[in-house]
Amino acid sequence: MHRISVPQSALFQPLRIRNLELANRVVIAPMCQYSAEDGCMTDWHLIHLGQLALSGAGLLTIEATAVLPEGRITYADVGLWNDETEAAIARTLKSVRRWSEMPIAIQLAHAGRKASTDLPWKGGRQFAPGDRHGWQAVAPSAIPFSDGEVAPAALDTDGLRRVRDAFAAAAGRAARLGLDAVQIHAAHGYLLHEFLSPLSNQRKDEYGGSLENRMRFPLEIFEAVRNVFPAEKLVSVRVSATDWVPGGWEIEQTIAFARELERRGCDAINVSSGGLSPAQRIPIGPSYQVPLARAVKAAVRMPVVAVGLITGFEQAEAIVGTGDADLIALARTILYNPRWPWHAAAELGGKVRAPKQYLRSQPGRFKDLFESE
Repeated sequence: MHRISVPQSALFQPLRIRNLELANRVVIAPMCQYSAEDGCMTDWHLIHLGQLALSGAGLLTIEATAVLPEGRITYADVGLWNDETEAAIARTLKSVRRWSEMPIAIQLAHAGRKASTDLPWKGGRQFAPGDRHGWQAVAPSAIPFSDGEVAPAALDTDGLRRVRDAFAAAAGRAARLGLDAVQIHAAHGYLLHEFLSPLSNQRKDEYGGSLENRMRFPLEIFEAVRNVFPAEKLVSVRVSATDWVPGGWEIEQTIAFARELERRGCDAINVSSGGLSPAQRIPIGPSYQVPLARAVKAAVRMPVVAVGLITGFEQAEAIVGTGDADLIALARTILYNPRWPWHAAAELGGKVRAPKQYLRSQPGRFKDLFESE
């Protein structure tokens, strides 16, 4: 009689990147909450991040955090540009860390021409610079995101330096907060993605034109952050692998960018897509962005994170198990089901960390599912 060995779940294998030990391959993606006051986190962020920190995922990422006030998407975005915004994050982290050992990262961002808008549930329209909730947006070129919007101001030399210095300063604050990792937001049509795409970057200087020139400023931002954030800690980048618009940013250019990032010490890359143009045509469906992650993974050695309509347990297991990506990131899925990693572990034969207060919730048929924090 032959014994059939049951393979261990790939999704629940640990992964070490620099000094960061992830218990599994499930990452909670950064998700904007539009609930800050003057850039400062509120009690909502404690509730939101606190529940996700009990989910059993391998890493929790704080939402897109603006490095400058004008880099916010909305007036209610979280920021990390002064002592007050830093202190607000510190208060939230202190409470979350008291009850959870989950590693926490932060996504540093600048919204570029997609800044100065209303809250999504209020329609998300752009505010003019003179509105009490608005300001002058900036971008690589004076090209608005969509017709009828106020054109952004093209960044000059001083503006570029101000943004670069702000990313570095925010990374320094993130280090002081003891955050485990930093992710640089270069996706979804925000400032760094705007520099990469020929649709939004029509500069005539050394930051526009050729692929090398369009990559220059995002790479400078990466180097500025990497130089400030502790060498033993992880710095990653989130990219949109394609604009889904003819003549825009696409996968071959993303691969070139990923290689340049890796050469400069990038530790991981999160592969998303779209967000740059209202003309995008996205073939949305389960795992629709996984082929993009697979193409990047074939070209680099650093870990690759896949994201986008990953909802099923077997679906996630297959993405990691077949080598399409090293990790999967959940956003809307884990908002809908904040215990998704628990259920995935039960289905796939993995283990998750759970707080002592919840150990008695383990169903009898899933013996040894929980590891106590």
